[in-house]
Amino acid sequence: MGGILRKSRRTNLMFSLVFTLFCFLLFASKAWAGDPSGEQTFALDFRGVNMSANFTWILLTGFTILFMQVGFVFLGGFLQSKNVLSYMTHCFLATSLGALIYLVVGFAFMFGGFEFLGKHLGGGNSFIGWSGFFLFGEAYDVRTITLFLFQAVVATFIGSIIAGAVAERMKLSAYVLSFFFIYTVIYPIYGHWVWGEGWLFNLPFGVGVRDFAGSGVVHAVGGSLAFVGACFLGPRIGKYSKDGTPGFIPGHNVGYMVIGTILLAFGWLGYDAGSTLAAGDLRASVVAANTFVAGAMGAVTVLFYTYLKTGASDIGEACNGFLAGLVAISASCAYVAPWAAVSIGFLGGITYVTSVWFVEHKLKVDDPLGAVSVHGANGLWGLLSVGIFADGTYGDVSGLITGNGGQLLSQFIACVTAIAWAGGLGCVMYLVLKSVVGIRVSERVEFEGLDVNLHGSPCYRFRTGVESPLSEEEERDKNETALLDAAFAKDAQRERIYSEKLGIWITAKPKTEEKK
Repeated sequence: MGGILRKSRRTNLMFSLVFTLFCFLLFASKAWAGDPSGEQTFALDFRGVNMSANFTWILLTGFTILFMQVGFVFLGGFLQSKNVLSYMTHCFLATSLGALIYLVVGFAFMFGGFEFLGKHLGGGNSFIGWSGFFLFGEAYDVRTITLFLFQAVVATFIGSIIAGAVAERMKLSAYVLSFFFIYTVIYPIYGHWVWGEGWLFNLPFGVGVRDFAGSGVVHAVGGSLAFVGACFLGPRIGKYSKDGTPGFIPGHNVGYMVIGTILLAFGWLGYDAGSTLAAGDLRASVVAANTFVAGAMGAVTVLFYTYLKTGASDIGEACNGFLAGLVAISASCAYVAPWAAVSIGFLGGITYVTSVWFVEHKLKVDDPLGAVSVHGANGLWGLLSVGIFADGTYGDVSGLITGNGGQLLSQFIACVTAIAWAGGLGCVMYLVLKSVVGIRVSERVEFEGLDVNLHGSPCYRFRTGVESPLSEEEERDKNETALLDAAFAKDAQRERIYSEKLGIWITAKPKTEEKK
């Protein structure tokens, strides 16, 4: 009887706590709300019409930015077919789980104390915000929520950038757990220092750090985390030979890469132009034009570079050159003239190919999609480009071409801070994950593919034979091959080698160079 009463008391206590929490949340969302209906924001005059136009502009460009995730998914064409579904899952989780974590905590840390469309979002200081958690209280306001939507879809890029560098070998559990640190601490706090008008924004050199559409806040931070993640994971099996020479692991569909790049470029126009956050800001035309020509110049630069180097124009690399140009121009797109955008895109392409060589050959870091070079290296270059090419025609931002060196110093400080903050905390995060849950899949899983082992299904069934059982003859050949492979494995002179012709891993003797 006493046990029943104790159980009843526990049940009643739990019910009371849940009911109290429900009442508190209801009270918080109603009594402390800002303007959830929009009645106090809109006015039947020109001010109200202008406000409505701003809302429409921000929301529509926000929808366009979300569509960019389709482009990120298609970049998976550069990966092996057996791991494509795993990469797509990573991008999908960035779009869903990443956005939810940003809603609960990240947005408040990033924009607490920020003023938007005449609405001041609670409290914050130069280092962190502390208002707007879960969009409760005063954050339950049409203006604040408009800003949240735009920034939330931008925040999803971070996870997709990292996904490209850790593809084909990272545990899904470790990837998911990393989000709770990335979207609550690393990304939003650095974002607060720049976009939330924190201490970097208010540096005394030039006008302080300016990053119009995220070369630093999004791409340098995401690229730094991608680099650290790839370092901790180590290279994919078969990427490097015994003497450290990097090999090429071919993707399964370069055409997807081209499609993904065009989709990303389309969304990027909305992303950069939408970062004006005002429909009446006519500078949006300059922003969009600069974005397009910088990306185009990055693509052409890499296309000609690969032709001069190898005799073949590598369209896959040219696609990454386009993305490199888009990343590079994002910080300065509002502050420079079109001729400068072309220069920034050209140098973005050069930065990309140089970084790829350095990361792969010198640092021995395996980055399957080139995310570190596209986003990390060019994110840093994009920040610096503001301090060089800004012409003073917008926002009073002037660079070296106008004789102002102070702006470049501010941008350099932002670069160093991004590397130290994201790279340093990224090391701590991956070290903890590696010690607690492990971050890399087993050799067997990597050989067979992450799709089947982690997600229970291949992305392309027609390429794996999963859809139908083997015939008796096929089953006999498979068993004979397995026995032969097992016998070869006992020979110390043989090793596991990936056969390009068969498309599988086999046990064989490595080729030796012919004697002259």
